[in-house]
Amino acid sequence: MASLTYNASSIAVANSRTPRQRRVLSRPCPHLVSISRRRFTVKIRATETDANEVKPAVPDKVPAAGGGSSFNQLLGIKGAKQETDIWKIRLQLTKPVTWPPLVWGVVCGAAASGNFHWNLEDVAKAIVCMMMSGPCLTGYTQTLNDWYDREIDAINEPYRPIPSGAISEIEVITQIWVLLLGGLGLAGLLDVWAGHDSPILFYLALGGSLVSYIYSAPPLKLKQNGWIGNFALGASYISLPWWAGQALFGTLTPDIIVLTLLYSIAGLGIAIVNDFKSVEGDRALGLQSLPVAFGTETAKWICVGAIDITQLYIAGYLLGAGKPLYALALLGLILPQVFFQFEYFLKDPVKYDVKYQASAQPFLILGLLVTALATSH
Repeated sequence: MASLTYNASSIAVANSRTPRQRRVLSRPCPHLVSISRRRFTVKIRATETDANEVKPAVPDKVPAAGGGSSFNQLLGIKGAKQETDIWKIRLQLTKPVTWPPLVWGVVCGAAASGNFHWNLEDVAKAIVCMMMSGPCLTGYTQTLNDWYDREIDAINEPYRPIPSGAISEIEVITQIWVLLLGGLGLAGLLDVWAGHDSPILFYLALGGSLVSYIYSAPPLKLKQNGWIGNFALGASYISLPWWAGQALFGTLTPDIIVLTLLYSIAGLGIAIVNDFKSVEGDRALGLQSLPVAFGTETAKWICVGAIDITQLYIAGYLLGAGKPLYALALLGLILPQVFFQFEYFLKDPVKYDVKYQASAQPFLILGLLVTALATSH
């Protein structure tokens, strides 16, 4: 075991900034991170092949306090400005940038039901369902994940709100419970509003919340396994909101459940994109993300293969179901995704991850809508 000590003045999260920033994490990982008033100490395990030389696990460059983008901070993405406003920090933890896929999933489910109408009541129901899926339950998931990832973030991104002490333990835990109960409450309201005999939306919300918990929290911590964890994440972003939207306006059928779970393999590929930036911390904690398990080069091709092959399979399914125009439209939406994979992602998945996702994912989510419309007819 080797220990590396850095003076607090040498990093961006200097504890001399504000009282809030001087707060420290409770129950730190015993072999990884400890934060004292005067020092930031990182303990990492020396490898067998290089027992005498241990490289720092803390990034060489940490954004200076007050630096970064205010816009990125509000969206909850990297390059964010460090804030002391507690409500901006709370919003950052929910990662609003991750809400749109869930919102879009509700749209796809509503479209697939074949029973959505452009009237005030149906639009209001859809908006409430989007609030449940996005800000509430996705916000709960992201905050929970950041809480259980605080040791990893102390290595990869020590300037984030939780490892930097910008928000306290009780504030984080309160936010987790408020978002969870708010999401479950909205699900129950929607069941009553839709006149369901069985509270299917509440069950879906409860099941999704449980998956979120075991994805992030020990002892199961599904994210420790790159395959299981990323598929669970993909299904949460594609299948669950689709099921919610379809159950709200129509009937959730077994064939749709199977189809959307297959589509979630593409979601697995999208989830892998986020693993490349966390390789250092994942390796230090022994998490078997795919970039750690297979290496960066192989993991890149697993990622794009999961995204592209899944969509090609779905296009084939639509063709076999006698819907050639929908199949052709889906194929047309796959081509630009492949272009941006070669243009950005395959060149450097860390440097270009945001550009790649911003460029390619709109075509993937449009493909979801094409598939939903195909199944509604």
